[in-house]
Amino acid sequence: MECGEGALAPETGAEIAAEMIRVRLTMDQFELYFSRLSAKFAKTEEYDEQGFDSPIAWIKANCHMSGGAAADRVCAGEQLEQLGKSEAAVLAGEIGFAHFAHIARASAAVGERLDESTLLRHACKESVARFRETCIHARHAADPEGVVEEEVLGVEMRELTLTDTDNGMVSVSGTLDKVGGAALRTALEPLAKRMGKDDRRAHPRRLADALVDLSMHALDNGKPSSRPNLQITTALETLLGLAGAPAAEMDFSLPISSKAVERSACDCSVTRILLGADSTVIDVGRARRVVSGPQSKALRVRDKGCVWPGCDRPASWTSAHHMAHWIHGGSTDLSNLVLLCYRHHWMVHEGGWQIVRNDDGRMLTIPPVTEFQRLARGPD
Repeated sequence: MECGEGALAPETGAEIAAEMIRVRLTMDQFELYFSRLSAKFAKTEEYDEQGFDSPIAWIKANCHMSGGAAADRVCAGEQLEQLGKSEAAVLAGEIGFAHFAHIARASAAVGERLDESTLLRHACKESVARFRETCIHARHAADPEGVVEEEVLGVEMRELTLTDTDNGMVSVSGTLDKVGGAALRTALEPLAKRMGKDDRRAHPRRLADALVDLSMHALDNGKPSSRPNLQITTALETLLGLAGAPAAEMDFSLPISSKAVERSACDCSVTRILLGADSTVIDVGRARRVVSGPQSKALRVRDKGCVWPGCDRPASWTSAHHMAHWIHGGSTDLSNLVLLCYRHHWMVHEGGWQIVRNDDGRMLTIPPVTEFQRLARGPD
């Protein structure tokens, strides 16, 4: 690579641009080579002999990379043999290594069910950020249960840490799943807008102020005059949970699974949008509330809060849940509706739990069936 003294350095804007493209192509080609080496290294015991817990830990420490970047290279290297077309596209400069990494992750998740040719066509014309969403849609179409499992893991990995600093301030750090993160952003962003042209607060400061405002509001037990809503766009096939359906799209989030949509659709406003063959909007229907205002009031009076046995969340912390979902023919009548808090609503839809009402009106919960429980019992 010509980068030392004596090399003809590009001078004009066009020359610099051409050189940048050439260098980027070379870097992507080396990324493929590094990924192949990483996958081969992961099959050895060298990392263990050097005192590391995993090949990713070794790569992270010795190649000065983050854990996520190291894992991406190992995954990409492991999938190279199955993704010959995509590898050739990187070598030809048709897509970047970042595109290839997303294809590799999808391939690792769904295997032979991946339609590499279709994804490659998208990769050639989409930005890396947009293509990431395309790969999630492809994974959901091929393996919706796998996407749900990842979302369940994301919820289980949620954490928030509040640490007192020496000067009396509080340091906030944490991790949220896709839906939780989207909900937080949806709640904070309207409150974090600049308050006039003289508001010179940086965006992180305005977000922090918005979080404090939201907390103060919760302590006051008030209700905002205009509650922010999560905007979810989904195909009917996704809402029905049909095989091969894409994931749904939500503001401030990566695509989400059909189970997450099903839960959100229990109590929402539904707008029908009719699209043409080229995805142009032909007609938009009026927004229709699934659970009406009077029904919501009646539920709050009847249930008083979350009906999950042992839960004491008040009605203000709940949303309506269809015992039999309306998309599957369940009615939106009070007899088919109950109030559930967010946690227990999530457990029913994504967590695999069931909640039923027995003959005397009491609510009973049924835990999800595990793989162990599905095994046939052997002879005693």
